[in-house]
Amino acid sequence: MRIGLYPGTFDPITLGHIDIIRRASALVDKLVIGVAINRDKGPLFSLEERVAMIEAECAKLSEQTGTEIVVHPFENLLIDCANDVGAQIIVRGLRAVADFEYEYQMVGMNRVLDSSVETVFLMAEARHQAIASKLVKEIARLDGDVSKFVTPLVFDELRKRLGKI
Repeated sequence: MRIGLYPGTFDPITLGHIDIIRRASALVDKLVIGVAINRDKGPLFSLEERVAMIEAECAKLSEQTGTEIVVHPFENLLIDCANDVGAQIIVRGLRAVADFEYEYQMVGMNRVLDSSVETVFLMAEARHQAIASKLVKEIARLDGDVSKFVTPLVFDELRKRLGKI
């Protein structure tokens, strides 16, 4: 069984993330969505809320693709998380050259730590390349319309969290 790991903070999950999850599902039998517990980032949503949103969105994708998709919170090294879930592949989404420079360094470090785990880069679809969770949160905080960047479920959760409902 080929297992892939798609890690991120997903605060919140965006249409760009969902695009990568959908396409990564075609590459593996099981896709683990690794939800990073990154206290330094000060997430808008709690770990439990992020996991719940991802599970809700991925249930639909799992049905559509036939790929098992599970959500797995982690707080250790990415390569250790990959080993914990039995992943042979780490999936990373790229939006721009700046993403590649950071990811290139990460791949090098991960290869030294465990050369048996490959990293696969997927470019976000052109219409999703500008989407970043950080920008979605900023736009939502300033009363902008983020409905083009997130699912209706996430849109509602953002509005609730920010007191816009």
